[in-house]
Amino acid sequence: MQLFPPLDLAALACFAGAWAIYAIAVEWTPRGRDTLNAHMDRYREIWIHRMLHREARMVDMQIMAALQNGTAFFASTSLIAIGGTLSLLRSTEDVLTVMGSLPLAIPTTREQWEAKTIGLVIIFAYAFFKFAWSYRLYNYVSILLGAMPFSEDRETPEALAHVRRTARLFRSAGQHFNRGQRGFFLALGYLGWFAGPYVLMVSTLAVIAVLWRRQFASESRRAVMEE
Repeated sequence: MQLFPPLDLAALACFAGAWAIYAIAVEWTPRGRDTLNAHMDRYREIWIHRMLHREARMVDMQIMAALQNGTAFFASTSLIAIGGTLSLLRSTEDVLTVMGSLPLAIPTTREQWEAKTIGLVIIFAYAFFKFAWSYRLYNYVSILLGAMPFSEDRETPEALAHVRRTARLFRSAGQHFNRGQRGFFLALGYLGWFAGPYVLMVSTLAVIAVLWRRQFASESRRAVMEE
């Protein structure tokens, strides 16, 4: 017996496809090199180059600590979200009773509800792994910053190579953080599935539209592009 009807499967495919297409567009296409994230990656490299010219680097390490704290916050939040979502599995009958009493309620079986809930857990688990790895990468970046050559050696090939590897690792840390946040945002779109397949399609497209605007047409992007 099929767990979900074809319409639900089509809506789920729309959700997964929209996620994949958006991720590819902002990370792997020429258009993606003009996003807000891409511009911030360039500023990361500028920061590392300018840091090489400074003798006192306490401010740089404080900024790194702030970035690590923000990543740790999202990692711990994702764990809380996983725990909260798993708790729904313990009260499935109560939730279905409440939802069944609502107007315009979509008929849902226990198996369907639990499958949808597990899907939400998977999304939050994905976000946790991305945030946790990003936090680890920021630790590595901090080590590389501590190993930064002295300012008087800034023109040596060793110093320039160290800047390149630090900037590359820095970009990777930011990329994994962005993927974790993307998972959080799309989890909101996924919640639409609990109200039905059509709501899932609409909520997914709405979240993708918001993310697309922030990366390509937001005031923040215009601010970092100003000469």
